[in-house]
Amino acid sequence: MITTLIRRAIQAGFVIFAMTLIVFLGVNVIGNPVDILINPDLNQAERLRVIQNLGLDQPLWRQYLGFLHGLAQGNFGDSFVYGRPALQVIAERLPATLELALCAMVIAIVIGLPLGLYAGLYPERISSRLIMTGSILGFSLPTFWVGLMFILLFAVQLGWLPSNGRGETAEFLGAKWSFLTRDGLAHLVLPALNLALFKTSLILRLTRAGVQEVVLQDFVKFARAKGLRESRIVLVHILKNLMIPVITIIGLEFGSLIAFSVVTESIFGWPGMGKLIIDSINLLDRPVIVAYLMMMVVLFVSLNFVIDICYTLLDPRVRLDGKG
Repeated sequence: MITTLIRRAIQAGFVIFAMTLIVFLGVNVIGNPVDILINPDLNQAERLRVIQNLGLDQPLWRQYLGFLHGLAQGNFGDSFVYGRPALQVIAERLPATLELALCAMVIAIVIGLPLGLYAGLYPERISSRLIMTGSILGFSLPTFWVGLMFILLFAVQLGWLPSNGRGETAEFLGAKWSFLTRDGLAHLVLPALNLALFKTSLILRLTRAGVQEVVLQDFVKFARAKGLRESRIVLVHILKNLMIPVITIIGLEFGSLIAFSVVTESIFGWPGMGKLIIDSINLLDRPVIVAYLMMMVVLFVSLNFVIDICYTLLDPRVRLDGKG
């Protein structure tokens, strides 16, 4: 087990190293930040001085080596726009995005898992058919349109919830969080529901498919023949055996919630990383873009590593070396 974990960690290290090259080269072939950041009225001498200060006068290979050296020290360089370390700029926005993604995933699990379990156990009931019809709407409706409808209904028409911003925050573990205050929680509800819509439908349908597959297995039939309580059969024999694919989806989709929440953050004016990266792309703020992308790479690699470990905890027959 330990040897396999070490091997996976080494593989993850190689993946991250390869992605540093891909990300760096990909970002540096997109546009020229000088054209955006430097006043065209400046003379040539001033223009060259600014270029040197930004480090854009160096050959690309030298810029990459400098990037790797800084990366090893946790330094992605200074933002061209904000004039501060890129990682610091992103870290200021991280709690907002992390909070939104966590709340959205909790909503998706709390709603999607029980409904999917019910629809899989009783597929012929009318309520189950209604649940599956609703899940199709969750897949089909565009996120931006649902967000606008949420604002129109709950903020404009009914006036129950605020339409934008993060609201009042409270500090905890050195970061500011909205869910710790009543006003912040009210601001969090709509964007979290909007972000959770697609994930809820995904978890629901995956759970239903898993239940319908597991209930046909011999060990479930044997458990029923032994006269075990239905609740025990569902919790111990059915739910445990369908959790491996569900956990895989939950882990990867949580990463996607953090990485791709830009639409929801833009609609609801949520001051997270999604809005920051869009602004950075528009201004070609390369250090922030590279730092953001590398954070996402590390996030997804780490999530995959954790998911592999969870496999063995749920089912010892599953082996991390891919033989299970």
